Amino acid sequence: MAIKPTIYKLKIALSDLERNHYDTLNLTLALHPSETLERMMVRVLAYCINAQAHLSFTRGLSAIEEPDIWARTLDDQISLWIDLGEPSV
Repeated sequence: MAIKPTIYKLKIALSDLERNHYDTLNLTLALHPSETLERMMVRVLAYCINAQAHLSFTRGLSAIEEPDIWARTLDDQISLWIDLGEPSV
């Protein structure tokens, strides 16, 4: 039987003074069994730094052809692609 991911729920009060972006983020993340907590927190940090409309986490390590985070426009074009690389063991 495969090891299941650990689910984390985060509530972040985001205040980006340089971009004049203020938001409360309710995030649900899955920690893949081969991923470290540090890598997961880098994903959260990258999400917060690039916070914008239509930004979302992808399937991450489960899908090789997708980045960790991306933003898609309304016509389904990719406007932002964030790939963090492979986790180290």
